[in-house]
Amino acid sequence: MLSIIIPSFNTRNLLETCLDSIIKHSKNLQYEIIIVDNASNYDIAKQLDSFKRKTKARIVLVKNSSNLGFARACNQGIKNSSGEFILFLNSDTEFVDNALQKSLNFLNSNQNFDILGCQLLNKDNTIQPSAGFFPKLRQIGLMMFFIDDIPLINRFINPYHQNRISFYKKTQKVDWVTGAFLLAKADIFKKINGFDEDYFMYAEEVDLCFRAKKTGFEVVYYPGAKIIHHKEASPRELSQNAVIAEFKGLKLFFAKNKPNWEMPLLRLFLKIGSLLRVLFFGILLANAKTKQIYLQAFAVA
Repeated sequence: MLSIIIPSFNTRNLLETCLDSIIKHSKNLQYEIIIVDNASNYDIAKQLDSFKRKTKARIVLVKNSSNLGFARACNQGIKNSSGEFILFLNSDTEFVDNALQKSLNFLNSNQNFDILGCQLLNKDNTIQPSAGFFPKLRQIGLMMFFIDDIPLINRFINPYHQNRISFYKKTQKVDWVTGAFLLAKADIFKKINGFDEDYFMYAEEVDLCFRAKKTGFEVVYYPGAKIIHHKEASPRELSQNAVIAEFKGLKLFFAKNKPNWEMPLLRLFLKIGSLLRVLFFGILLANAKTKQIYLQAFAVA
């Protein structure tokens, strides 16, 4: 039995595509779908009624009166789940092949792995970065100074965000995988007490995988299963919310998991990185929006 947990917030059309693709590509699976709605501005219950007529699978709606964030929504989904495996899935994803069955088969046949991320694709079938290694001061410093973007160097430093596309063409052990598709054995969440709800958005899956690995569980990236992630289907403008949330997530991760002396150095690296991006993108390339975003990030750092 598989429990599919989908946090949702104002993604009506994307959620419809996602649910249709689950029903279409999971006909031979026993599964349930748990939608945790973070106060969307439309009648999601009415939307789900039509899907209940398309499948025999149990569909549960947990509706919040405010946006509680990704981590809390996932924990609500866990409490309402009954599966041996749990899949956390973004509402802006779409199955294009038998990805669920392939992922479950892989975990069942490889007892050394407990958490799995599949290959995420853009709509044009190009590969999307979706995994990485736990953040360390050295990695953050290299990232803030753009050094981890240098092709030869990024092969050897195990970057926090692994952006090398060739990396995503083979199965391998990683530290964390994105919460857009995170499949795990259900007993993990009892042992590590689910997601840390201090994270609202960004880094919650990194923290989850960090605590899981400390407990003895292993994380794998598996490109044998593929899904489309529409969020990155086309180039997007830099999001202030995303940059600020990532900085806050990194600071929270270091505060929870690193010695106290590392925090001042982390903040220094983040501030230097912000100023370099203000100088390069904001001033030299005359991008006023990016300049404003990283000035705000500097203040947050």
